[in-house]
Amino acid sequence: MTDVRSRTHAQAVDAAIELFTRKGYEQTTVEEIADAAQVSRATFFRRYGSKEDVVFADHELLLDEVVVMLAATRPVPDAEGRLTPEPGVDPYVEVCRAARLVFDHHVGQRETSLARWQLLQQVPALRDRELVTTHRYERAFTAYLRDALPPDERRSTASIAFAASVVAVHNALLRRWLRSPDQDLRPQLEEAFADLRRAAVGRYAASDDTAATQPREPGDGLPGRRVVVTVVDAGTDAQVVADDVARAVRDALA
Repeated sequence: MTDVRSRTHAQAVDAAIELFTRKGYEQTTVEEIADAAQVSRATFFRRYGSKEDVVFADHELLLDEVVVMLAATRPVPDAEGRLTPEPGVDPYVEVCRAARLVFDHHVGQRETSLARWQLLQQVPALRDRELVTTHRYERAFTAYLRDALPPDERRSTASIAFAASVVAVHNALLRRWLRSPDQDLRPQLEEAFADLRRAAVGRYAASDDTAATQPREPGDGLPGRRVVVTVVDAGTDAQVVADDVARAVRDALA
């Protein structure tokens, strides 16, 4: 992301969070945010769209950066539209690299990340908007994996499962850091991502070996594939649910 755009968006994010925290979300007007961010009302709507969107404006640039990063190793279709995976590129590693970029952004913008997290606890509309942002990262990872993984019918399912697992683990560790920001969780993040990669590669290697030696009856599930079910109480906080889901995924893949 360019320095100018980054500074402009960071200024708007910080201004919005400060006003929402001090005055209240409902009581803060777009005009007040625009004045604090030193932009006109028209410019505010053109750049950020709404009060909810401006709180996550930095993630618009970050998502663009993630897409560009993944595009560098995304296979290019040949004349017949076929995709050939890049030699020497591990798509699972590339997705984890992109997720680490997001994690590092949060940690690197410590004060903004902590203030935004506190604000999200108070404003349900912003928690809903956070979910939208999370799903956009997940879709970007899934789309990349569908192109970058070797051509195999199972890979469409693999891309969805791996992308969701990476996002769930990232979010769980990020929330743990937000609750205690003095701890360094990067090693745990790396270890968790490595676990997910080993599970993904091992699962399909085992499936290939078993399929070659054992016939499967119609309707049989693929060997090594697991269904993870998490039961939560109605009204449970969204962050607690995300942590429970991430923990269940990691336990199932261990």
